[in-house]
Amino acid sequence: MMNMFPIYVAIAGAILLACSPGSATPSSSSGVPAAKTEPAAQAPQTYRAATPQLEVFRYELADLAERLIPTVVSIKTEATVKMNDFGGFFGDDFFDQFFNFGVPKQQKKPRERKQQGLGSGVIVSSTGQILTNNHVVSGVDEITVTLFDKREFKAKVVGTDEQTDIAVIQIEGEIKDLPVASLGNSDALRVGEWVIAIGNPHGLSQTVTKGIVSAKGVHNRGIASYENFIQTDAAINPGNSGGGLFNLSGELIGVNTAILSRSGGFQGIGFAIPVNWASNIMSDLLKDGKVNRGWLGVSIQDLNPSIAKALNLNPAKGALINEVFENSPAEKGGIKTGDIVRSINGKQIEDANDLRNTVASLRPGGNADFEILREGKTLKLKVNIALRDENNLAGAEPGSKEQKAGKNDWGIQVAELTKAQKKEAGLAESSGGVLVTDVAEKSPAEKAGIKNGDVILVANHKPMISLKEFNAVFGENSKTVLMLVRRAGSQFYMVLEK
Repeated sequence: MMNMFPIYVAIAGAILLACSPGSATPSSSSGVPAAKTEPAAQAPQTYRAATPQLEVFRYELADLAERLIPTVVSIKTEATVKMNDFGGFFGDDFFDQFFNFGVPKQQKKPRERKQQGLGSGVIVSSTGQILTNNHVVSGVDEITVTLFDKREFKAKVVGTDEQTDIAVIQIEGEIKDLPVASLGNSDALRVGEWVIAIGNPHGLSQTVTKGIVSAKGVHNRGIASYENFIQTDAAINPGNSGGGLFNLSGELIGVNTAILSRSGGFQGIGFAIPVNWASNIMSDLLKDGKVNRGWLGVSIQDLNPSIAKALNLNPAKGALINEVFENSPAEKGGIKTGDIVRSINGKQIEDANDLRNTVASLRPGGNADFEILREGKTLKLKVNIALRDENNLAGAEPGSKEQKAGKNDWGIQVAELTKAQKKEAGLAESSGGVLVTDVAEKSPAEKAGIKNGDVILVANHKPMISLKEFNAVFGENSKTVLMLVRRAGSQFYMVLEK
């Protein structure tokens, strides 16, 4: 739901006029005008009838839209918000004094106004359950659903999930003859496949737009905590939120959620939540009123080109484990720092975001089969997945001589960690690691992004227990050093190159 003023873009079409060249009176080679001749009579223009294939294509989308439009509803909401329209100019105290002059402070009533919103939803059950976005119905006082046939119903929120921006609402009252959308398989969706979007942009009911799937697995957009969007160029605008994205088989394959725009209007990039995700979240919301996500207990990162090169990986697919939390399912299952997760339950893991989403979708309490790459060898591990909650999201447990190693060819100076420094870094007292105390300008260390205060835990697969191990690795005649670094409570891999 986007509460904003409408933005209208006028598009002026260029009209090309085909002009015939001017005619001149013909003349003979002697300069004497030639005799005029009457133009030959032209046969009447005939048009071929469209081929049967063209006739079918002509109405294919229209027939599909006619069938799907009734499954998409308009959602109107009303919420009570505190008024502060002029607070930035006069301040709240000004209006308190003006409107509440002479009223004891404890009797003053807060100023409020009704705010209306508009969105869309898709009917997914004959009993009146509707799939939509969390941001369409979150925090509202009243929900009104309008069907294609103009019937109106009040609705209530069954459950919402802010982390994926999915919500389920339920129509109230007597319900008959509800058209229901058929759920497709968003995992089978292909880039370039034709899709149509249906919703209520800017209050324009039952609007249909078409396009293709532009990309899959889009993330890091800052829209939700968990992102795995379908990107499409089917026009999506404010008010389309919660509406359906359908394939040409008439199946719902996504819930339209957001657009990437500098103007507030559609600019060719829209995002939809895959229906496989949405339906799993809906099942949890209907059953438990909340989403039960799996938890592995690791910190992860992508395999960037430098790390992949250092590990001799080609292709660079998978997620790199840069920390395993104590007493976590990962530790109990045998996963170690430096492991690369290649697949889970037979599903290939593309990157860190894919691992995070896949683990979150696993059922807590169940076992999952992991394929791990460790120091060039493939291992099979079975891990019991736990329930993700606020109590198990902390990192590894909080960790001696004041000795320093001089700068080397890598431009990095380190010292052994004291007990206080280990504790400050969130490391166990028994943990190893060396503290970066200085980085030379224009050195390989500076170019790689090493900073003062970083803790180097591992270098070229060797734990940095003391300065002895550090000097051994960094004194080698090597062109590359792969390091596990801890910074501000997080761990990640970095590569130094000469």
